[in-house]
Amino acid sequence: MSRVCDITGTKALRGHKIHRRGLAKKKGGIGMHVTARTKRTFQPNLKKKRVWVPELGKYVTVKATARALKTINRNGAYSTLKKAGIVA
Repeated sequence: MSRVCDITGTKALRGHKIHRRGLAKKKGGIGMHVTARTKRTFQPNLKKKRVWVPELGKYVTVKATARALKTINRNGAYSTLKKAGIVA
């Protein structure tokens, strides 16, 4: 099961975790130094949710990000899901 939002199409992003060594100048040291960059992924905040669509008179299950759920609340379930191609 892929981690992709059904509404916005948001998926995992690639990035780095930065390893630092040393004591910060603010704390009396000689400063922080970057010693390595390790690859990592940033996962979207996905939720599996049953959304009531009054125009269809039924629930539709979607896997959506928290931002997409806010979009459903603001624009309405039917118009948002129709624009995403989930309902006909």
